[in-house]
Amino acid sequence: MSKIKTVAIVGGTHGNEFSGIYLLRKWQQSAALARDSFRVETVFANPKAHDDNKRYVDHDLNRQFSLADLSNNDLASYEQSRAKAINQQIGPKGDAKVDFIIDLHNTTSNMGPSLILLQSDRFNRQLGAYVKMHMPDAVIVLEDHTPVEQHHFLSSISSQGVIVEVGPQPQSVIRQDILDWMDEMTKHILDFVHLHNTDELSPLIPSYEAFRYHETLSLPVDEQGQRIGMVHRSVQDNDFEPLHAGDPIFTLFDGGEIFWKGDYEAFPHFINEAAYYDNNLAMSLAKKVVVTTDA
Repeated sequence: MSKIKTVAIVGGTHGNEFSGIYLLRKWQQSAALARDSFRVETVFANPKAHDDNKRYVDHDLNRQFSLADLSNNDLASYEQSRAKAINQQIGPKGDAKVDFIIDLHNTTSNMGPSLILLQSDRFNRQLGAYVKMHMPDAVIVLEDHTPVEQHHFLSSISSQGVIVEVGPQPQSVIRQDILDWMDEMTKHILDFVHLHNTDELSPLIPSYEAFRYHETLSLPVDEQGQRIGMVHRSVQDNDFEPLHAGDPIFTLFDGGEIFWKGDYEAFPHFINEAAYYDNNLAMSLAKKVVVTTDA
């Protein structure tokens, strides 16, 4: 892969996810992001939502970056307009001014320090290996089920981009452990980019475990669409722990239980994510995979 000349670090894509926002403010007062081989630009994505202490004002900003939506001028809500402005600032998508985007997010789920990769090319596989070597508690999640140019995430504006997703942290709250994880992971990513640019990357672990997104589960609802149950206590807070057929997954308000009927070993994550209640989403499910670093 060619050298990376410009990196954009984005915070506040969701206005009530505070770690990235406060880290941007911290970094802007220091040289912590500086690396000799590339330029770093910081972007505060959704200031109005942050001022209003909301995830978003009109629409989820991190779902507005498909090529079709960016080119549709009839989509003019606050976040749809912000997406077009951000695309103009660091894009345009498909021919971006920046080569690499790090989008910083918090989750209310117990996912720890997670790095979400949108591609499985050699650069991303090696990035995952580097982060795992320097941050053993890090979790690598692959969301490469869609070509990057078809993603609607902000980090898909550039040809390369990742999402740093750290939790558990309640919305509109700052936790030191979560902020420290995000700070550390971001610096490891920047170090990797620098070593990639200067051809100074030391030997990496040959392989590592990761979790590839497979599907999303919804909360149980009745015929009127009203929720009739919740995530089972044995699943709650157990992100990336295995789920097998026959395991309880939901508890109904009438005391009954719903059991997992899948035909594979699933690894739930984004469990009971507060932001997903708008759509009655209970969790995402992944399959565990082994990523080969250099193949």
